Order: sequence, then structure tokens, then C-alpha cells
Amino acid sequence: MTDIELLFRVLIETLTLFFMLVGLAGLLVPIFPGLMVMWLATLFYALVQASNQNMTWFDWALFTIITLLMLAGSIADNIIIAQRVREKKVPWGSIILGYLAGIVASIFFTPLIGIIAAPVGLFGAEYLRLRDPRVAFDSTRAWMTGWGITIAIRVAIGVVMIGLWMIWAWL
Repeated sequence: MTDIELLFRVLIETLTLFFMLVGLAGLLVPIFPGLMVMWLATLFYALVQASNQNMTWFDWALFTIITLLMLAGSIADNIIIAQRVREKKVPWGSIILGYLAGIVASIFFTPLIGIIAAPVGLFGAEYLRLRDPRVAFDSTRAWMTGWGITIAIRVAIGVVMIGLWMIWAWL
């Protein structure tokens, strides 16, 4: 391997790891597609490796596992939050209003405002529906509990994705 090839390899691996770590940190923000960012980094790495004929069947298998983890994690978070809230008999309309409040606030303000807006939107929808702040707060607490669970799951998936990429890149 020449010096320029080594430099190129180090650059590609550093960029891939950097964007994977950005995605991992982004998992703490509900609206930020951290797992997708991590997957796109590994896709970029796979395309570079494939263009250099450096992809083995094992590398493709690891990329496939990373892809499946990204899909599972991206779907699971919405299902878990909705399930926790549905256990409190919250109708889908209130749940959708909570999601919409978070998305709109994230678009027009910042994702941090979106984090606050989603449960506030759910609380507002439930309060208007039931006129009982305790029940609305219980629904909001269920939302926040589901959100906490999903953060833990998505971070665990993200760490596994990074570990699989490290095996792929460095072994």
C-alpha cells in the first residue's frame, strides 16, 4: 500500500466514523434521524470499498445487518412511544397531534424546541379532549417514558452498528 492509498483509507475511515458518531449523538434528539445518518455513513464506506474491489461477502453481510438494524430502530421508536401512550387509552388523533407539534416546532425553531413541543402538544390535545389535567399529564408521562425507552434502544442499536462497522473496517 502506497502512502497516498494509506492516506485515502485513513481519510475515508475517519469521515465514516465521524458521521457515525454524529448520528449516535443525534439519537438523543427525537426528530434527528441519527440511525439514518449512521447508515448513510456505512453506505458511503461500502460504495468506496466496492469501487476499489475491497468488499468481501462478509463485508456485505455486515452491511446488511447494519441496514436491518437501522430499519428496526427507525420503526421501533414510533411504535414504542405510541404503544405506551395507547396503554393510557389515548386516541390516535391526540398522538398524531403530539407528533405533529414536535415536527413543526423542529422545522420552524430547533429540534430542542421539538422535544418540548411533542409532549406539550399531546398534553394540550388530551386536556382539550378530557378537560382533566391529571389524565392529560398521565398521558404525557407515558409519552415521555416511551421516549426514554426508545432513546435507550436506539443508542444501543447505534453502538452495535458502530461495532459492526469497526469489525468490517479494521479486521
